[in-house]
Amino acid sequence: MRPSPSDPSAPAPAFDLLVIGDANPDVVLSGAPRRLAYGQREQLVSGGDLVLGGSGAITACGAARLGLRVAFAGRVGDDAAGRFVLDALSARGVDVTHCVVGPTPTAMTVVLADGHDRAILTSPGCLPDLTADDVPRGLARHVHVSSYFLQPALAAGLPGLLAEERASGASTSLDTNDDPAGTWDGLAGVLPEVDVFLPNAAEAVAIATRLATPHPHPPSAEQPPSVEEAAARLGALGPLVAVKDGAEGALAWEAGRTVRVPAVPMEPVDTVGAGDSFNAGLIAARLRGLDLRECLRVAVTCGSLSTRAAGGTAAQPTWKEL
Repeated sequence: MRPSPSDPSAPAPAFDLLVIGDANPDVVLSGAPRRLAYGQREQLVSGGDLVLGGSGAITACGAARLGLRVAFAGRVGDDAAGRFVLDALSARGVDVTHCVVGPTPTAMTVVLADGHDRAILTSPGCLPDLTADDVPRGLARHVHVSSYFLQPALAAGLPGLLAEERASGASTSLDTNDDPAGTWDGLAGVLPEVDVFLPNAAEAVAIATRLATPHPHPPSAEQPPSVEEAAARLGALGPLVAVKDGAEGALAWEAGRTVRVPAVPMEPVDTVGAGDSFNAGLIAARLRGLDLRECLRVAVTCGSLSTRAAGGTAAQPTWKEL
């Protein structure tokens, strides 16, 4: 039986934050054409970078940059891509002791960036192999999960895993990221075990709409909810809901109260990973005990500053920079 968090004999967690989720190399091509020319035609783009990718990995790096003690639990392959990921995480101060190295190849992503918009092509590799049994318990004060829909085996055991962590005194958060299947299914059982839910505006609306309908694809006469309405619907299941809303900044819904903060004016070089840096900022601010509005301000600023360079981690701010 795990000691009660109020038990003075219980050891303090070794880390401030455990991130569970995805990590992979990103090949980011800037100035990508909107239409690809098949037929073995070659098209030129304005720039290309090989960077650390994956929502979980970028969130972990952003939190470490803000001064948190961070561990990462996920899966990579026993290959060059996996070694690149582990080296990149370690170089940014993230503990990778609990990352499983297995026989299935590491996930790989190509990001086709066109100004503020992008298309993302991912080979999931070993991501579907991660399970709740791969994740150590009781490591950190806060547990964050990324990319729910890319990791179906983890998703199946996630309600129990998060319930265990909360029972031991940890707080929890979830960023589902996009659902490639477009069904947005399975979250009704997870959100009650989440303290902070971190969708972007499109994800919040899609998930709230799905939870309000009995089937994933029926035509509905109901208009999609506004972002504010979607946040309230999701928050009714238990979590604080913090929504990334692009040029509109961010909003949060908690206990019937909505808080909004504006965006930080920036001329972005690359927006890849900005939402993950937002996650890192909000988690770090909450662990420092800041109020909701200040947490949102920190998160928005972290997301904005991360766009100053290519890739998700190169321009993540320190706490002092904030």
